[in-house]
Amino acid sequence: MKNKSKGKLAIFDTFKTKNNNLTGEAKRQRAIITILGSNVNPAGRTRTGISQKIAKKQEITWKNIYSGIFRDLDEILLPMGIAEENGRLPLKRGPKALQEKGIPYYHLTKKGILVGLAINGIENMVPQSKKFFEKSKPEEEKFEKILTKFMITSPIFTYSIFQKYVKAFCEDKINELLPFDLSKLQNISDENLIIQKEIVLAFGKLSNKEKKEAVVFLEEIT
Repeated sequence: MKNKSKGKLAIFDTFKTKNNNLTGEAKRQRAIITILGSNVNPAGRTRTGISQKIAKKQEITWKNIYSGIFRDLDEILLPMGIAEENGRLPLKRGPKALQEKGIPYYHLTKKGILVGLAINGIENMVPQSKKFFEKSKPEEEKFEKILTKFMITSPIFTYSIFQKYVKAFCEDKINELLPFDLSKLQNISDENLIIQKEIVLAFGKLSNKEKKEAVVFLEEIT
């Protein structure tokens, strides 16, 4: 079952009147996941460090978004197992108890890396997928070879698969992201996915001559 939390993973949420515009919460959660999945040093992966990086990009004061970052981490990303504590940085100032305990910094779990594959763009897909499949279970490995091939030949199609899979989880159409199993999408009605599947299966049945003709046809219309 899906982990329960006070909030929800909102990375695909859009405004009701502007379906193409992501909400502020969606943008914030995407930014956090992107930072935690990057090679940022530990200080940049604390709550304050994350707030400062996002604020700098948006040209705002980091203290204005800190509470939102705190809430996304503590009420959503950490309880859902998308992020986890990666260590603690010592403090030289402040209350003694806090100095001894240190400031936590975070990184993405395997589940978090999968979520990152759905939001961080085609250019980041190959290195992120390698990182994800390094931690794969035997039942997940069957998808690695074909997806790796598709990343080269059909990157947009492959990226859309990761997006549809994670979005289905966000919309409660999939109970859990892991283990990674694309057969979970079979019971989800998605017109674009059905069309893509139909084209791929039909193309495989064509003769070599017909395949060449089909390629010419597709190049004429796209």
